[in-house]
Amino acid sequence: MNTKALQEARVWAREELERCVRFWLEKGMDKEHGGVTTCLDRKGEVYSTDKSVWMQGRCAWMFAHLCTVYGKREEWLAASKSCLDFLEDHCINRDAGGRMYFTVTAEGKPLRQRRYCFSEAFYALANAEYYGITGEEEHLLRARRAYDLYWDLCHGMTDPTGLGSKTIPETRTGRAFGTPMIILNVTGTLERVDPERKALYEERAAQCVDEIFRYHVKPELKCLLENVAEDGEPRLYYTEGRTVNPGHDIEGVWFLLEHAKKTGDQELVKKAAEIFGWAIKAGWDEEYGGLLYFVDCLGKPPEAYEHDMKLWWPHNEILIASMMLYRDTGEEVYLQWFQRTMDYCQKHFSDPEYGEWYGYLRRDGLPTMPSTKGSTFKGPFHLPRSLILIDQMTSELLGEEVKPL
Repeated sequence: MNTKALQEARVWAREELERCVRFWLEKGMDKEHGGVTTCLDRKGEVYSTDKSVWMQGRCAWMFAHLCTVYGKREEWLAASKSCLDFLEDHCINRDAGGRMYFTVTAEGKPLRQRRYCFSEAFYALANAEYYGITGEEEHLLRARRAYDLYWDLCHGMTDPTGLGSKTIPETRTGRAFGTPMIILNVTGTLERVDPERKALYEERAAQCVDEIFRYHVKPELKCLLENVAEDGEPRLYYTEGRTVNPGHDIEGVWFLLEHAKKTGDQELVKKAAEIFGWAIKAGWDEEYGGLLYFVDCLGKPPEAYEHDMKLWWPHNEILIASMMLYRDTGEEVYLQWFQRTMDYCQKHFSDPEYGEWYGYLRRDGLPTMPSTKGSTFKGPFHLPRSLILIDQMTSELLGEEVKPL
């Protein structure tokens, strides 16, 4: 075991985490309307007051999870509760079966409804984590309702919003990897805090793992496909059918590893390691460093304009998955990937002067101009989650307790 490398990684992660948490507490929390504002520039100044519903749930989860790992702090609980209250008061479309909006105004007026169910997923995640800290029954009931709605919507329930599928269903339907992947993650949190329904969560988690390998993992192509036909058949005749999102695959890897650790499934560890290998080989930019956002599984041109950008969150997922694989296999190659990625993040994403990370880099590693620390899709979630997990895993490997922040 490389003790020195693990100690250095832990020191770095804790320093970054403290800056990140302070940035969002001081710059992001909306003291007037409640909740969190995430469209912030490099210094933390607001450039749009519209609010992401995803981020209300993600921020509420993050501050509650800090309490889970490091002990309760009133400012963390208050920030989590502010986001939860904002979600409850403004982000639920009660005329559409409890579906949730995607964006709202600063004061909470609805702006946009989407067909995707991730607002419900992060709402369930946040309420479950908050319940785990406070024991307040209402938050468990909210988490269960949203989780069950999310599950049903992803397994054939008619959407009460009336929004149809993304494509004309008579022409094309399919499956998206994000559906079982995110459910697996949310299920793990609910299983931890809600033992009364443990059997249900175990059954659903196993189903998610089965769906990932049954439909999306393609050993013959050495990749995991984001989008496949209903029966899992690859559709390689158009760009979306060939899309590989390496960061998404690697995020899924550590969700699978967490499941493997709970169930003792060593074969699943091997399968997850194989997916990591495919994704890092396909996505790592050998010329400039960092992970490309999209690649085509056949090497053809990706359609997305941002395909060669470097985004913060895929690198957070490499940090987690590589350290987790090192923990679970003991193979040095994974610690090397961790160090290589940490070095890239230190040089290109980190901003010690103002805190938090740049979200969006050009392929050459320079921040897009003007640089941002938050957006509709970037808030206090992927980065702090990765840093917390690094702190926990390095402490575990070193045989030490996680120290308070």
